[in-house]
Amino acid sequence: MSFSIKRILPHVLVLLGFVIVSLAYFSPVLQGKKINQSDIMHYIGMAQQQKEFAKTTGEETYWTNSAFGGMPTYQLGAKYPHNYIKKLDLALRFLPRPADYLFLYFIGFYFLLVALKVDFKLAALGALAFGFSTYLIIILGVGHNSKAHAIAYMPLVLAGIILAFRKKYILGFLLTTIALGLEIVANHFQMTYYLLLLVLVLGLAYLIDAFRKKELPHFFKSVALLTISAVLAVGLNATGILATQEYVKESARGQSDLTINSDGSPKAVTTGLDRDYITEYSYGILESFNLYIPKFMGGGNYEDVGKDSETYQAYIRLGASPIEALDAARNAPMYWGKQPIVEAPAYVGAVIIFLFVLGLFLVKGRLKWWLVGGTILSLLLSYGKNLGFLTDFFIDYVPMYNKFRAVSSIQVILELCIPVLGIFALSRLFNDFQKDEEKLKALYYSVGITAGLALIFLLFKSALFDFEGLRDDQYIGAYGQAFMDSIIEDRKSLMTTDTLRTLILVLLSAGTIFLFLKKKLSENLVVVIFAVLILFDLVSVDKKYVNNNDFISAVRVDKPYQPNQADIEILKDKSHFRVMDMSSDGQRMPAKAAYYHNSLMGYSAAKLGRVEELLDFHVYKNNMNVLNMLNTKYIIAEEQNTIFPYTNTDANGNAWFVSNLKVVADANEEILALDSLNTKTQAVMERHEFENFASSIPKAQIKTINNYVFDLDSTASIDLKEFKPNYLKYESSNSNKGLAVFSEIFYKQGWDAYIDGKLVPHFRVNYVLRALELPKGKHTIEFKFEPQVVETGSKIALGSSAILGVLLLISIFYSFKNKKD
Repeated sequence: MSFSIKRILPHVLVLLGFVIVSLAYFSPVLQGKKINQSDIMHYIGMAQQQKEFAKTTGEETYWTNSAFGGMPTYQLGAKYPHNYIKKLDLALRFLPRPADYLFLYFIGFYFLLVALKVDFKLAALGALAFGFSTYLIIILGVGHNSKAHAIAYMPLVLAGIILAFRKKYILGFLLTTIALGLEIVANHFQMTYYLLLLVLVLGLAYLIDAFRKKELPHFFKSVALLTISAVLAVGLNATGILATQEYVKESARGQSDLTINSDGSPKAVTTGLDRDYITEYSYGILESFNLYIPKFMGGGNYEDVGKDSETYQAYIRLGASPIEALDAARNAPMYWGKQPIVEAPAYVGAVIIFLFVLGLFLVKGRLKWWLVGGTILSLLLSYGKNLGFLTDFFIDYVPMYNKFRAVSSIQVILELCIPVLGIFALSRLFNDFQKDEEKLKALYYSVGITAGLALIFLLFKSALFDFEGLRDDQYIGAYGQAFMDSIIEDRKSLMTTDTLRTLILVLLSAGTIFLFLKKKLSENLVVVIFAVLILFDLVSVDKKYVNNNDFISAVRVDKPYQPNQADIEILKDKSHFRVMDMSSDGQRMPAKAAYYHNSLMGYSAAKLGRVEELLDFHVYKNNMNVLNMLNTKYIIAEEQNTIFPYTNTDANGNAWFVSNLKVVADANEEILALDSLNTKTQAVMERHEFENFASSIPKAQIKTINNYVFDLDSTASIDLKEFKPNYLKYESSNSNKGLAVFSEIFYKQGWDAYIDGKLVPHFRVNYVLRALELPKGKHTIEFKFEPQVVETGSKIALGSSAILGVLLLISIFYSFKNKKD
């Protein structure tokens, strides 16, 4: 027992240290403050209705009417039955946000290095280098929580896989299952997809090694075991995966039925996202040096260059007051790369890059090659359109690659691989596998490469680079060439300062290793020195972009929106309708209207594809016929800085009977028909949708081959009697059979229609709305959101959790039995 405690104690102390460091970096959380994350503010607006519904009823709704006219909540934090892996995830994230994600960064990477048999002190050092990598901190600052969440579990998944390949079959299987389950529960499939690419590189390296060592049976045994592990991890998350898979086909990321754009131009037919959209954020090839020198390309789009800058003096010369000039200099356009927006450089660290280069010379075998392979693949794919032939190949031929945008974010793979190899370089320094002469030779080569590169930039920067950015022409047009010359001087100054900083850190790192090899420093002292260097290197950069100033009171985070006068007036109306916010509030905070009302707008990349197309073709162009059919009762407008609600008395209401149904050939004709369609009396339907509907229409109603008429009773009515996000109840009265159109978004995977308690089919009309053929007389109509995918997925998740629980118990039993024997 004492032996076990002695083995476990160092790891426990390291984990406690990670807790302290996480809380220390985000110390305002200890005062009850929360970080002000823009993306989370939008999320709160989007998810408010479903949270209020759950709070009021104790039930979960999988549909919200609050944004984009209506959409599933699958990507808005929906909670599913029997999602026990989520409960484990919540238990691991016990620290206040965002300290919880930083803690996950640390422990995941720590266990990866421990699985690779690295000493716990070096593993802790590596965890700090990974966790404080600037990109990983920046995404916490802006609120990319699900991305950070998924990245944090990546190393843990790799740890499980590596244990399996090291013939720790049971431990590797269980850890991979749980870690991959946690990875999937983070719900950022782009990051999980990138992890899969790295796993393929890892698997290839192990396959080649197994072939050379004649251990192919072991390799395929491990792969078979890991495959079962992956299936079980997917099962633990079955509901979320099935719901996402079902929804993505209907979302903006699925294949569109249109072959034209809103301006009438031809639209490229694709099964995924538009190529330009995928590659909009393509990392510049020259920007690669940002990984090594933080402000090599100026840093972020807006940097604080201070009072001593040329930018400050340029504003003074333009007539600005000292206060105005200082304020402008705090947001100077320093970034001169090719991406549209950059919050901060993706800085990995001068110290860890130096150790990575050292590892290229000291580390041998499969470990080096999968880490180097992952790094190179990640870097090349991050170039996007700047390395078009490779990106086009992946978009066209690699499954699912075209489902994700912002290709530069694949650099999370190199941000994981580089610290692993860097820490292994230190590990190799401390062992006796290589002679000191070989280590010194590797040190000299590494210093020559890294320090030499920094010296070249210091001496020849003006000859090598023009320091010109994408938007420089705009500044020249507004302020003149002299102003831009001042900006360029500050860009040069930032590069010089940070290059010199990198050079000093490299020399200090090299000097520490040199003294160790000359027996002047102990191993423990070297670890301490590198801990200081790495923390200084990374934290000093991180703090420039995410710091205590980003924290505000918890109340302001939890309730980020304040109602304006328009909101207050609209909230007095307790009926069911939609709101379109065209005010400055709506532009700055697109999810604000969704927080208070059923909005036509919102903030989500996962909105329904047809709704997004309707917005582009008609809503953004203020087509009142379309706004009316969506029951847009209020439009929040603004005049002379006064925000007020405009009441649209022409809104069609919640449901109405039409006298004419127009049938068109395809989606193009259907969406274009809405430009002139009188939606109060007419509806338009695509022919393939109509084929499921036509058999019930008497031939006498056929006016022309594409036109169907319905006899309307002037007293006919259909009224909404009850409404919830996932349930609507109407009562209708009509002396004739009729076609009713409902101002609700059509979504076939979950919405069921009932007439007098009997399930009946309903149809899509007007590109996005629901329609239902009603028999004559008085009837009760109900729409219920009953997604079968949730029920099916929950059963699979429960079964998978039970299997994992049994396997864990069996493993524990045999573990104790073996120890006893």
